[in-house]
Amino acid sequence: MSDTSPILMWFHRDLRLSDHAALSAACDAGRPVIPVFVHDKLVEQLGAAPRWRLGLGLGALADSLAEKGSRLILRRADDALDALRALIDETGAGAVYWSRPYDPDTIARNTDIKSALKDAGIEAKSFKGHLMFEPWTVETKTGGFYKVYTPFWKMVKGRDVSEPLPTPGKIPSPATWPESDALDDWNMGAAMDRGADVVRPFVRLGEAAAQSRLGAFTAHIIEGYDTSRDMVAQDGTSNLSENLALGEITPHQCWHAGMRAREEGKAGAETFLKELVWREFAYHLMHHTPRILSGNWREEWDAFPWKDDARASEVIAWKRGRTGLPFVDAAMRELYVTGRMHNRGRMIVASYLTKHLLTHWRIGRDWFEECLIDWDPASNAMGWQWSAGSGPDATPYFRVFNPETQLDKFDKDRAYVSRWIAERKANPHEDALAFFDAIPRHWAMSPDDAYPAPIVSPSEGRERALDAYSNRDF
Repeated sequence: MSDTSPILMWFHRDLRLSDHAALSAACDAGRPVIPVFVHDKLVEQLGAAPRWRLGLGLGALADSLAEKGSRLILRRADDALDALRALIDETGAGAVYWSRPYDPDTIARNTDIKSALKDAGIEAKSFKGHLMFEPWTVETKTGGFYKVYTPFWKMVKGRDVSEPLPTPGKIPSPATWPESDALDDWNMGAAMDRGADVVRPFVRLGEAAAQSRLGAFTAHIIEGYDTSRDMVAQDGTSNLSENLALGEITPHQCWHAGMRAREEGKAGAETFLKELVWREFAYHLMHHTPRILSGNWREEWDAFPWKDDARASEVIAWKRGRTGLPFVDAAMRELYVTGRMHNRGRMIVASYLTKHLLTHWRIGRDWFEECLIDWDPASNAMGWQWSAGSGPDATPYFRVFNPETQLDKFDKDRAYVSRWIAERKANPHEDALAFFDAIPRHWAMSPDDAYPAPIVSPSEGRERALDAYSNRDF
């Protein structure tokens, strides 16, 4: 194969130009670079909100490439290998580069693709970029993997994290471009229905917005992050999960910004660095124990009598923000309006579903996978299992968050509840009313409805959870 043949730069969940090892390597090779995204069956399987947000991200990436005189070629096929082979035949490409994935399904797909391409004489190469610490490089003293976060943090906190790579100055173009699908024809927001218009103003789209978000956080918020990150009515977090999930920013970029803030003496910086490493820990566990995505990480929980009916009336009330407990309901409505949920809210709604309602964490995992624009397979699964007590480094199974006392602690003046719940208010907040514009019409809910009584009170839910636990050997 000629060393002047094009390189297909196959984008995955790495929708940026800066700090992109695969793209930089392709540009440095001195050969034409053809950026590509393939909509295959793995993309088709995404939930409504993640798939819609991915479509927006692809549009932003295409714009960034166009500013560099390049293009994003879109192809749709059930099998990504078929799409790549077709592009190789059309362009004479001699190589395919991509960023390394870590979830089992994508690893399996890409492993097969790499083997098939190499057998055909095509260079196939993957590069790091989604994680700071490759999961197989972090080992205990006995050579095993870490099952508890704190020792993991202590092991990696002093490691060198590579400096972010600059944006390529030029992306070499081919003499002729292959045909591309039209992004609008993919209709990636179809399942969002009318909710897309409600959620869209809350999206911070693309690489430039992600960098701006990081800059504002380290300049104005990180100092008080230790406390502000739990105050649900405040803008006290980085809000970067949306951009990290699609690779519009890298953990390396966030880490170095956090380190600079720490060197400047900003008190909350180390806590922010720990949160970045918590994300790394989730991927570490997904790599070593992929069962965390679909089954109880602590296998002794397999015998626990979870309720597993997603159509149960209590589960429907939980999904619709109608449990009668304001903290739970406010968080669930925030999810539907913004596509995200405050982390403290995630802990509260997850504890309520799995403990007060004794419902399997997989039902919550699936709902978040459907509704979150910052959905991430490793973080979502570990978060749910942490809350349920079935996961690694989990909250103790006997700890049951009380949504009422938690509200007193983290939303004392009820600003968060007022923002998201309309039924109790003479003049509801516009975001509370937006919930009724976002939900499916068949839910038949109105801000004029009476607010419900609790379907399970905090004390009743706690007692039945503890009773269920007492009859099991953990």
